[in-house]
Amino acid sequence: MNELFGTLPDGTPVHRWTLERGGVRVRVLSYGGIVQSAEVPDRAGRTADVVLGFPDLEGYLRHPEPYLGAVIGRYANRIAGGRVPLDGRTYQVTRNEGANCLHGGERGFDKHVWEVAPVEHGLRLSRDSPDGEEGFPGRLSVTVTYTLTASGALRIGYEAVTDAPTVVNLTNHTYWNLEGAGSGDTGGHELRLAASRYTPVGADLIPVGAPADVAGTRLDFRAARPTGSGYDHNFVLDKGVTREPEEVAELYAPVSGRILTVATTEPGLQLYTGDHLSGPFPPNAGTALETQHFPDSPNRPDFPTTTLRPGEVYRSETVYGFGVRD
Repeated sequence: MNELFGTLPDGTPVHRWTLERGGVRVRVLSYGGIVQSAEVPDRAGRTADVVLGFPDLEGYLRHPEPYLGAVIGRYANRIAGGRVPLDGRTYQVTRNEGANCLHGGERGFDKHVWEVAPVEHGLRLSRDSPDGEEGFPGRLSVTVTYTLTASGALRIGYEAVTDAPTVVNLTNHTYWNLEGAGSGDTGGHELRLAASRYTPVGADLIPVGAPADVAGTRLDFRAARPTGSGYDHNFVLDKGVTREPEEVAELYAPVSGRILTVATTEPGLQLYTGDHLSGPFPPNAGTALETQHFPDSPNRPDFPTTTLRPGEVYRSETVYGFGVRD
């Protein structure tokens, strides 16, 4: 089912699509590919929306910085100095966070209207990012597919092809509050992560040095514990890059009993505890678990590559599963 959600200042219509299966209802916008809501039951069978979102288009236009629920690209996370070295040439991409490029630049994938077509149990979103958009080389044709499985898990599949060498790193920026959106701080949510290392960063959140062990630090989530606050870190998943999604994380809300599991093909996961949320959502009102390649990979040949060349197909898949614990 789809309905008109609003109209952009230039007159472009934005639609909202509703998916429902396995006791879960998810709403997705054509603007930014945004996951606006996800309604799931708690241990008592009571349903609540567990995603931070706005009730109208104006909210997203007025508060773009949190990237609520959006598809992030062409490059999720940060690129130092906005510099992309590729085949002996350095491309200057938009620097929209101080000296660095964040989440694809000033007008990344989160601020475009996508073409949407229904598929079985889901939606396929597509757009062509032209050569030079935000400074990135090559025309990139992207599809993002949202489907609900029989059990109600949200499966997000990404594909992209290019006509010239470029870099690609796509993710989804949903903030989760498993006690229910608007219910307060998520610092009491308990997180388990299959990650023995993380990428240390400087003050500008650009990686410095080699990945470091989490042992003995506040970044050790190998055993479940409350997240608290103060996290905006990339974790190096123990499994590395995989062809099929493997479970890497579990987030648990003790009061409602809701569980969110994360399975992915990606080698990294950015944990962001929403410390800089503002406006209608106070700090730490939601937790983002962004599956992706590592920040600043174009400048770090020791990291898994984010380079995509003509004739290759970029593929990535992440599955957010929902459950309860008694």
